Amino acid sequence: MKKTIISLFTIVMLVGLSNNLNAQNTATDAADANATIISPITIEAGPALSFGDIIAGAGTVTIATDGTRTTDYQAFSGDQTGTVAAASFNITGQGAYTYAITLPTSDVTLNDGGSGEMVVNNFVSNPAGTGALVNGASTVFVGATLNVTAGQTTGVYAGSFDVTVAYN
Repeated sequence: MKKTIISLFTIVMLVGLSNNLNAQNTATDAADANATIISPITIEAGPALSFGDIIAGAGTVTIATDGTRTTDYQAFSGDQTGTVAAASFNITGQGAYTYAITLPTSDVTLNDGGSGEMVVNNFVSNPAGTGALVNGASTVFVGATLNVTAGQTTGVYAGSFDVTVAYN
């Protein structure tokens, strides 16, 4: 019986000691959490990308982001410029955040409402790639190249393209 009491006493001591050891292996503390809600970034199209009046002939017409027009063929004579402009987009968002600009990477087709088509490609922007908001606002200017084919059908050609902005 004495052995049984000693055995029980030993078991109780080990269990009690192990509970004390487990209690010493844990700790709890609190951490703060926070979040800041910012204004969503928005984009609004301004004036359209306009290549102006073009005399039929094979070649390209390029509008730079500053609105200047260049051509790689001699079909122009005199003053056939018409309205020439780079596209512009008004960007609004939070304070002085920066943003990424995504331009079309594939050809965009302009058509005359019938069977006539022309391709626009090589889109560029100013700022290029990324921009910065100043007091929550910025403007992105977009230029591109229009590809005119020999025997291009006369008419007014139109189409659209997407520009995307996202916070960095």
